[in-house]
Amino acid sequence: MRIVLMGNGPFAVPSFDAIHASAREIACVVARPAAPSQGKEPPESPVIVWARQRGLAVHTPISINDADTVAWLSSLHADLLVVCDYGQILKPEALSATRLGGINLHGSLLPRHRGAAPVQWSVLAGDVFAGVSVIHMTPGLDAGPILTSASTRIHMGEDAGELEARLSQLGVEPTLRAIEMLERDDPPASLAQDRSYATRAPRLKKSDGELHWNYPVRWLDRQLRGLQPWPGVFTHLELPDGKSLRVIVHRATPIESVEVSKFGEVGSLLLPANGTSINLSWSDQAVAVIARDGVMALESVQPSGKRAMSGVEFMRGYARHAGVRFRVPESPQPLLESMMALSTEPERTE
Repeated sequence: MRIVLMGNGPFAVPSFDAIHASAREIACVVARPAAPSQGKEPPESPVIVWARQRGLAVHTPISINDADTVAWLSSLHADLLVVCDYGQILKPEALSATRLGGINLHGSLLPRHRGAAPVQWSVLAGDVFAGVSVIHMTPGLDAGPILTSASTRIHMGEDAGELEARLSQLGVEPTLRAIEMLERDDPPASLAQDRSYATRAPRLKKSDGELHWNYPVRWLDRQLRGLQPWPGVFTHLELPDGKSLRVIVHRATPIESVEVSKFGEVGSLLLPANGTSINLSWSDQAVAVIARDGVMALESVQPSGKRAMSGVEFMRGYARHAGVRFRVPESPQPLLESMMALSTEPERTE
């Protein structure tokens, strides 16, 4: 079988490498062109780096649906497109450029989490299980019939970056199995997705990372883990002189059901040795922030323009000021509102 590989990010590399190792003919690797980066030479995508290391031809069209690009695809006389983490929806003309159309490796258990950020939304939604699906592509967004899939339990405390690395490996076997099905002309029956169960996993943006401390700590924890490593989460420390300091939170531990309201308002700080009578089991290098129903123990933070440091190290210069606290925005946090609407609130026994 003659195959065209289409992808960009690291999620695609393990499956593409397995296809290459299977001795199938790879006609070309298609990737999106790198975006300009403030006058610097933009880095090549992981897929392009992988393809060049293996001596494969690389093509980087601006639009895969452009008429000239579709004509070029047709001229390759390939049997199948294998797509993963490509970032453009292929129109019927592009899908028709190969004999069997295209398959797509997607990082969720479809039809749940259709869209650009399925792994992140699996964490944000509080799903117990995540997985991968290989679909026979249609012009709709991740809407094609499912050929194969595989699932895994999301680990307690696992962030989106860690889960994505595991799912990229999990996707290898289903991708190869889907190719074999099409080679044998033997796809399984009744594979259409049930649209009534479809949810959206839209691309995330930097503003999604702002922490609103008046939400439950379990939601703040999902926000923190779901937005790692990008776009990350942040908050603002309100200073006595009326200014504020933007602080990135890299790592934190949620502690629910802690009666802390008598020690301060939401957004206020609690140190491990602040003389209170409550017993909180966080790291002695963390500083806790009061949320709606508990605290978030901040273990690693990074003030604007500075290096990452422990919570205690960061607060050493600020906790002595009376009333110092993190900003609590009055408006709802759009991302968390979407998370609450999407979550099925599953029970975990881990």
